[in-house]
Amino acid sequence: MIDREQVRKVALLARLELTPDEETQFTTQLVRILDYIEQLSELDVSDVPPTTRAIDVSNVTREDELQPYPDREAILNSAPEQEGEFFKVPKILNAE
Repeated sequence: MIDREQVRKVALLARLELTPDEETQFTTQLVRILDYIEQLSELDVSDVPPTTRAIDVSNVTREDELQPYPDREAILNSAPEQEGEFFKVPKILNAE
């Protein structure tokens, strides 16, 4: 059971300053929340498959269409270094 002392401790850890009325209010609310969670834990959910959403949601996407960039030379010329038709970048992996 949650009491006012526990609410004060949580408020202290969260760096919250609560008035005595707020302590009473949060104590009551937390007791109700924990009672509800206890009710939920009594439900038999063994036949309920795990899910990430309560409703079906799908992304609206388009097909990727490969297209050459019209001004490839401008992009390559703006790179600090290039090697042929490619950007030249510093090596970031060990040869080992």
